[in-house]
Amino acid sequence: MKKSTNPLFESFANKYSIDPDKVGELLKATAFKQRKDTSIVTDEQMLALLIVADQYSLNPFTREIYAFEDTKKGGIVPIVGIDGWSKIINLHPEFDGLELRHSDVSVTMPGAKPCPEWMECLMYRKDRKHPTVIREYLDETFNAPFTPCPWQTHTKRSLRHKTIVQTARVAFGFVGIYDQDEAERIINGQPVDITPPGTQIMPTGSVVVGDPSPAAVKTSAKLIARATDEGSWDAALAYVKDSYNEPDRSYMLSQINEAWNKVKIENGSGDQTPNPRDKALADAKATLN
Repeated sequence: MKKSTNPLFESFANKYSIDPDKVGELLKATAFKQRKDTSIVTDEQMLALLIVADQYSLNPFTREIYAFEDTKKGGIVPIVGIDGWSKIINLHPEFDGLELRHSDVSVTMPGAKPCPEWMECLMYRKDRKHPTVIREYLDETFNAPFTPCPWQTHTKRSLRHKTIVQTARVAFGFVGIYDQDEAERIINGQPVDITPPGTQIMPTGSVVVGDPSPAAVKTSAKLIARATDEGSWDAALAYVKDSYNEPDRSYMLSQINEAWNKVKIENGSGDQTPNPRDKALADAKATLN
């Protein structure tokens, strides 16, 4: 592959001290899991992966993030391994620790080892009074597409990882990334059970699904329009985090992140247009108040 003139390719080459001429081939060899020859991976697919990796500060060359090629749609499905999930959780400025609990009742799935019937994760944020609590049941998460597989050889660990991932997704609004189980189901056209961004988790652990308010939907559109014109994506995200509660906050963050990713793909870059953060945030508040 010839040297890419795309600034995001060059940025990753410089960041990880890689020859820019070899970035593409290294990505094909390490960051993609394909069913066909690696030559079918396009620059656009690699760029899409790098945009997500850049957004979450993940290293694709050590497989903190990798991708399945979606042969049906021509895109990719970004996959984050447990090391990658652990990294983005710990890097989040509001993360304040987690606790794990499990059932005293054990069950045994076909070909697997005995495992607690359910596991529960309590994830704490510095800016919230109560923890986010998610409980995952083994019979709903167990996935053994082949033998042997981690769900059979390391059943308790697999359930623990699944529980942590799902809790982080709700607690911090992480969107557009999946674990390998979810990615395989997406590729195979199977339904994937992902807790929606508009979900509220109560201290008791019960889940209450709520729709965003009409005002949140309207404000999201205004913020996206302003950020698209001025490049003030960071300011838009900061405004939402500072000004809204759930479920509006998660909905608005997911909408802004999705729009930002589309703009970055269209521009062929992970960089936003330079714009003073403080001024953009002040303008957003002035417009919306």
